[in-house]
Amino acid sequence: MVWAPGVARAARKIATAAALGGGGLTALGATAYGLLLAEGLLARKAIGRPHGLDGPPSDGIYGDYPGTPLKLVMLGDSTSVGLGMKDPAKTPAVLIANGLASVAERPVMLSVLGKSGAASAELVEQVDKALKLEPDVAIIFVGANDVITQTPPAVAVRHLTKAVRRLSESGAEVVVGTCPDLGTIRPIGQPLRWVTRRWSRQLAAAQTVAVVDAGGRTVAFADILGPAFATNPGEMFGPDRFHPSDRGYAQAAYAVLPSVCAALGLWPEPHPARGEGLQPIYLAAATAAEESGTEVSATRVAGRATGPHGKWVTLFRRRNGEMLNDA
Repeated sequence: MVWAPGVARAARKIATAAALGGGGLTALGATAYGLLLAEGLLARKAIGRPHGLDGPPSDGIYGDYPGTPLKLVMLGDSTSVGLGMKDPAKTPAVLIANGLASVAERPVMLSVLGKSGAASAELVEQVDKALKLEPDVAIIFVGANDVITQTPPAVAVRHLTKAVRRLSESGAEVVVGTCPDLGTIRPIGQPLRWVTRRWSRQLAAAQTVAVVDAGGRTVAFADILGPAFATNPGEMFGPDRFHPSDRGYAQAAYAVLPSVCAALGLWPEPHPARGEGLQPIYLAAATAAEESGTEVSATRVAGRATGPHGKWVTLFRRRNGEMLNDA
């Protein structure tokens, strides 16, 4: 496939805007910025904290199989701990651990190190703990709190890059669920909803470039919960209308599971469909930020990791639960 230079340049601008500090709320005037702050306070009041700050205890060994357990660590924010769930079996980490054990036919030792409310800057402490466990695979869900706390995207991406690189250099496979589209959150009104959607997707694109460059792979959350949430908000959102319900968490978990298994060499990469496969990283990042469930990982062309438009990657649009249905 051949990409026109103009397309690649445009994609590069989109994917790097956040990483270079452009865009986002900082580009707004003082009046608009004040309005957004007011909208944010109303949204925070509407959301509240009905679930507390912790998910259910989920650490343990999953899968009734023989052999040495695979070590899985879960890092990130409230999504990583399954905030709002009372049953550990309904959290994303446990869903992924059970799915991974089933595919690998080995037990999985799960350690959940994420923290509700964590932004990317707090990954350093989580990674410190993770490295002591010598994990085989690390999963990171992060980005939403960087948007909520108005953290400059360049700062957020820098912290994520360090976290992925440290984990990757330790020998762990790293899979990152990129920033979800916060524009799907019902308590957030306009114009804040429009701005958060734009900022969320810029951050997700920048995260994709940074994670792949640091040795990991990404799965785009984008509006993965958006269509279903818009149709069935009572079923897909939890009581606070901000965090997912058990069905919402399951949808996120099964979007990530195929990429986790592929990273560990337990599942073959799918055959590229139309619009998938080999792409320059900036084009893939811009595409993934708009299409939920899209995986981006590094590859080589004729032995080269980079081409005329940046690092080579492969892009796949994973189907939720595709491996569980085929296994």
